[in-house]
Amino acid sequence: MHGQHGEDPTEGPASAPYAYPPVSHEPRIQQLSDDLEKLGLHPFHLPIGVNLEEVEPGRAARSSVCIRCDRVDGFPCLLNAKSDSQVICVDPVLSQDNVTLITGANVQRLETDDSGRSVTGVVTLLEDGSTTTFTGDIVVVACGAVNSAALLLKSRGDRHPDGLANSSGVVGRHYMRHNNDALMAVSKEPNPTRFQKTLAMNDWYLGADDWDFPLGGIQMLGKSDGEEIHAQAPRWAGKISPDLPFDVLAHHAVDIWLCGEDLPQADNRVTVDAEGAIHLSIDEKNNVEGVKRLRHKLDGMLSELGMHEHHLLDRSLYLHKSMPIGATAHQAGTVRFGSDPAASALDVNCKAHDVDNLYVVDTSFFPSIGAVNPSLTAIANALRVGDHLTERLR
Repeated sequence: MHGQHGEDPTEGPASAPYAYPPVSHEPRIQQLSDDLEKLGLHPFHLPIGVNLEEVEPGRAARSSVCIRCDRVDGFPCLLNAKSDSQVICVDPVLSQDNVTLITGANVQRLETDDSGRSVTGVVTLLEDGSTTTFTGDIVVVACGAVNSAALLLKSRGDRHPDGLANSSGVVGRHYMRHNNDALMAVSKEPNPTRFQKTLAMNDWYLGADDWDFPLGGIQMLGKSDGEEIHAQAPRWAGKISPDLPFDVLAHHAVDIWLCGEDLPQADNRVTVDAEGAIHLSIDEKNNVEGVKRLRHKLDGMLSELGMHEHHLLDRSLYLHKSMPIGATAHQAGTVRFGSDPAASALDVNCKAHDVDNLYVVDTSFFPSIGAVNPSLTAIANALRVGDHLTERLR
């Protein structure tokens, strides 16, 4: 993980420096950072997990796995240079004799003993069409907030008529995903940046001079290209000037991500119908005012940041909240943890209150989501629960 403590005024305490120095800005993004500082704001180097060695700012060393390409954001890395869970966790552990990864498998349900207090089988449909049941002393569910909740709801039985681990009735409820805006500003000067996702700003994360509630955070997106801009054209009709043809837009694009907090609402939920189909019910307008105000703040600064005024365009192809379930990002909250079994599904160690050997260790456990990517929180919690399981198994 690359980063620099002390730049972000909203960051919490840290026990040690980042292992690697921050990823440097390319010239146009460095200018943006300088311009933000001139306005009295606090831009910082975005912490980012890439296997990168730089010989000078903006230039990767020949020995570096990461080459600072223009596909760092929204694309899988063909060089395995991203510090994602497959590269950092899954691939290395597969060399262990006691670890087996089964691909092409679809878990259908979890079965319990007669008491309903212990999971005795993980019923799984395999790639060849056969069904098998896996067993273990401890079962950990980590399917993502939509599918973890759906699996528990599908695993209803005599002892758990409303779904496994759901005596509280909260499984599937309180679904959260961030209130996002993917935007493209138009720089007056060319922006030849390739590796653009290096800058962020949280000055209005907790509130603003004209709003007492959190607005969210601002960070860079991966660089948009001509093909994407052409695809966006119908949505931008009437919003761009005739003197800004698409090739000019592509060369001058500066891509920005706004991320605001979603709030847990019981009726934002995952349900499973009688045929086993998953349904997701969402209030699209839940807590969106903060991000609207954050966008307004950014829009009002464009001219002072070397951008064309009134050219803050939606990058709707990047991510939109109306996308189907399969495209849902930053999902959380459907199997929340807590100390009260009547109001939560999991205890503080992410063990189901109702089942002695069942844990849910993904972002389902979140009772709230904040306004940042939940991945590092999920990773930290998984390590914490892993330590707990090690103690339990001794």
